[in-house]
Amino acid sequence: MSKLDLQFRPAEKGDLESLVALLADDALGQQREHNVHPLPESYLKAFEAIERDDNNLLLVATCQGQLVGMLQLTFIPCLTHRGSWRCLVEGVRIASEYRGKGCGEQMFEHAIVRARRQGCAMVQLTSDKQRPDAIRFYEKLGFVASHEGFKLSL
Repeated sequence: MSKLDLQFRPAEKGDLESLVALLADDALGQQREHNVHPLPESYLKAFEAIERDDNNLLLVATCQGQLVGMLQLTFIPCLTHRGSWRCLVEGVRIASEYRGKGCGEQMFEHAIVRARRQGCAMVQLTSDKQRPDAIRFYEKLGFVASHEGFKLSL
């Protein structure tokens, strides 16, 4: 399979509706997101907060001008691991018609290069246990399920 010609850039405010549509484009996302027009103000406030924070990057992948993927990188300084930095990956999505075509691999390759450039010693992420395909994908990329994750909804 030949690689698609993907371009990567920071998300722009004009991308917001497409980003929320991507987040809502699966069974879990449909339960979590509110993909309506106009979007709830909370999405704009979150986008603006991410955009202002130098330790956050909302990254999009485009193919021939079409937005086909996204993820958020958060760079975290830690005292653990000798005071190293970590890169937390959140909100990973690929447009349904582009899944299985190598877009996710290319997007993660790019994200890992950015994490290294930021001086991160580790890239970490969580994946919902209801997403077995995503878990297999992360394992194929070399991620190891080394810890048990916990969440508390507020």
